Amino acid sequence: MTPSIEVLDARFASVASSAGTLERLCTGAVWSEGPVWLREDSSLLWSDIPNNRMLRWHAEAGMSVWREGVEFTNGHTRERDGALLHCSHGQRAIVRTRFGAGLLPLADEVVVDRYQGRRLNSPNDIVVKRDGSLWFTDPPYGIASDHEGHKAEGELGRNHVFRFDPATGALRSVSDWVEEPNGLAFSPDESLLYVSDTSAASHPDGSGHHHIVVFDVIGGQDLANPRVFAVVNPGLADGFRVDMHGFVYTSSADSVQVYHPDGTRMARIAVPEKVGNLTFGGSDGNELFVCASTSLYRIRLNTRGATGP
Repeated sequence: MTPSIEVLDARFASVASSAGTLERLCTGAVWSEGPVWLREDSSLLWSDIPNNRMLRWHAEAGMSVWREGVEFTNGHTRERDGALLHCSHGQRAIVRTRFGAGLLPLADEVVVDRYQGRRLNSPNDIVVKRDGSLWFTDPPYGIASDHEGHKAEGELGRNHVFRFDPATGALRSVSDWVEEPNGLAFSPDESLLYVSDTSAASHPDGSGHHHIVVFDVIGGQDLANPRVFAVVNPGLADGFRVDMHGFVYTSSADSVQVYHPDGTRMARIAVPEKVGNLTFGGSDGNELFVCASTSLYRIRLNTRGATGP
């Protein structure tokens, strides 16, 4: 495919310089989400949510089914010790997979599935802060129907952004300000937390939100001063990542859109399918992997992800 970066702000020019072409690496999913890079064997895992499976891509082996019957996992990330964290729509929980030799997955364990004695909605996306705490969003998408989970009534009454402390087992709501929180990511210095609001997905009349909100992180554990960071068109800011410069790379209906920390849209990387989520990977951390509807795409950029490969 031909280069497809449209630079809208000169501050992005250095990232776009010598960029590679957007490649479609594989296809065959129904709805691709939750990519996570496994540096140990240079592979990528991601969710095919409606098919209730996780897929794997490797440069030599291509695409394969990594696991089936995964209870509709969505977002993923790695803990500091290498364990894989899943946002499970089906279990309405954060689930951990530890690996044995050769990245052989061992038994799963539920990390957290209840808040104040009530079941979570359907955890959607998750990040790990440098202090080891887990921050995740909990919108209702996995219980809204049987398409990406199991239809059920919510028990919390609100949609939260949560902070979980693995050391103490304490789960705390750090915000219920976002109507339907979805993707999330910290700025490189972790002084800011970006959270997308995709409530427009639940409002067929065209109302609802399709923007990213940014919070100040106070004392490393609390959120304050929520404000709209960027309104994303067309489509939704379903999932996103931040690079070493603090630039925000977000999904949309027709591209990966890139924003400066000041909220200016700097660039768009055209993608021929609706984008669900993305992540940085590769041996140098400069490969942007894009989950877009049926397919997985990749483009090499002159930058790296904020959290390393």
